[in-house]
Amino acid sequence: MIVDPGTLAIFALASAALIAVPGPAVLYIVTRSIHQGRRAGVASVLGIETGALVHVAAAAVGLSAVLASSAMAFSVVKYAGAAYLIGLGLWTVFSGHAEKDASVVIAVRLRRVYAQGVVVNAFNPKVALFFLAFLPQFIDPDAAHPALQTSATCREASMSR
Repeated sequence: MIVDPGTLAIFALASAALIAVPGPAVLYIVTRSIHQGRRAGVASVLGIETGALVHVAAAAVGLSAVLASSAMAFSVVKYAGAAYLIGLGLWTVFSGHAEKDASVVIAVRLRRVYAQGVVVNAFNPKVALFFLAFLPQFIDPDAAHPALQTSATCREASMSR
């Protein structure tokens, strides 16, 4: 499938504008990178991108439309994400336990950082809004395969985020 260059340029420009405004995912990555180093930063990025796949799958099966049509469902997701981030922050501040084996601790921490990144982005309302409100504008319903367009556009969006 070939995307019109003009549409792709507008999509890339609008995506860049959305990316420029930092959200929970960016704050999570920066915080982990500063406090735990480069490896934790990379693990958090991988977790965030895996969390984006949740939104891609939800958009592909139409679950995103349900979230968009129900203010209550959207609020539940938004507040669950906020509660998780607050809990994560409190846990980080108040956990001061000493770890014994550094190599085991690093592996466990990186798995935890990755898993937390997945959750942070899966409950990120900014990403949900992107897939609900922004992405459909670039799908041509008259084209032969709108589902393939959605899939291709989701891949491009997830790479540009």
